[in-house]
Amino acid sequence: MPDYKVKIALAPIRRDVTPRPGVFNWEKAEVRAYASCKFIREHFTTEKVSFVGVEGINPRDIIITEDDARAAALRFKEEKVDAVFLINCNFGNEEAAGLLAREMGLPVLLWGPLDDEYAEDGMRYTDSQCGLFGMSRQLQRLHIPFTYIENCRITDKIFADGLKSFARVACMVKNFKGVRIAQVGLRPKPFCSVMFNEGELLSKFGIQTVPVNLAVVLNKYNEILENCKEELKEGAALLASRYEMDDLTPPLLEKVYAFVILYRWIFKEYKVDAVSAECWTAMQQLVGAMPCTAYSILADEGYIISCESDMHGAITMLLLSCASMGESIPFFGEFTVRHPEGKNAELLWHCGPFAYSLKDPASKAKNVNMRQWFKVKDGDYTIARFEQNDGD
Repeated sequence: MPDYKVKIALAPIRRDVTPRPGVFNWEKAEVRAYASCKFIREHFTTEKVSFVGVEGINPRDIIITEDDARAAALRFKEEKVDAVFLINCNFGNEEAAGLLAREMGLPVLLWGPLDDEYAEDGMRYTDSQCGLFGMSRQLQRLHIPFTYIENCRITDKIFADGLKSFARVACMVKNFKGVRIAQVGLRPKPFCSVMFNEGELLSKFGIQTVPVNLAVVLNKYNEILENCKEELKEGAALLASRYEMDDLTPPLLEKVYAFVILYRWIFKEYKVDAVSAECWTAMQQLVGAMPCTAYSILADEGYIISCESDMHGAITMLLLSCASMGESIPFFGEFTVRHPEGKNAELLWHCGPFAYSLKDPASKAKNVNMRQWFKVKDGDYTIARFEQNDGD
């Protein structure tokens, strides 16, 4: 399962300018650096987001030279940070910023606090915005992708929004690279739309598909039916309490719930973060039951499972789950029917794999042929799809 905790490196940087009375005073840059890092820790540390600073890398506790950048990179690697936040405190040092960002190879955020107003005699002390241009150009020359928060006060809403958004992106990147996804069974023959390139996913992104043989699945499923009778009874009772059912489904509820236990085992046994599963052809022929309703329970437990062997769907749900840092559950719907009158309305439907917790409280929950039917909650939904085509 994904790891939703993110550790962000705080990298305050100043230019090593010669102090002159009233002009570009490096001491003011350091005061801004310390205050910024303190504010970020106090206001943005959560159970899922933590920060690592540069305290102790030199006597000033701020990156000034390229050697400081190397020392900071060593610290951040030891702490296994997931992203780097470059904080520009005066002109900054674009050489040090570029070196650190290239050495880390992680998501990068760039920001500098809004410069103070001029002194009465026209003097100024920091020129942080000027340094942001230099830093950003150096990152571009080194082909380092980065995110930028507009030069602003640290108390501004745009800063909070930018930092929170960056933490979510860092969570997505952290879990996307090297993710392991189990492939349970093959795609249904008619579904060309869910084809994927296993080798390309591995070579480009380190995404590993882990094949799970259906013979192994069948043996484990039968073992569960034999050895987990009490748990199956409890699970069947839970399902019976949730839905208005057709005549076909009630006798099969224990077999439906067996899929819950089966997929928990698959996640643990194969050490995977998500599953792309065959569902409505092979499973019904193998065991005489459908897993769709079981997916609803697993989704509410945090397991990410796409049905109909949709590998790209599994990747998309994992990314969306990380974008919410595990706070929201993806709804795996398909565009199916265009509204006959409303040109901007669509039916997003699927055969029941979505979390029961997504149900609209006013909607009745039905279960027909082992598939759940209900309206999902109203609200804002992100529509997303990860895809491949001709190497892109």
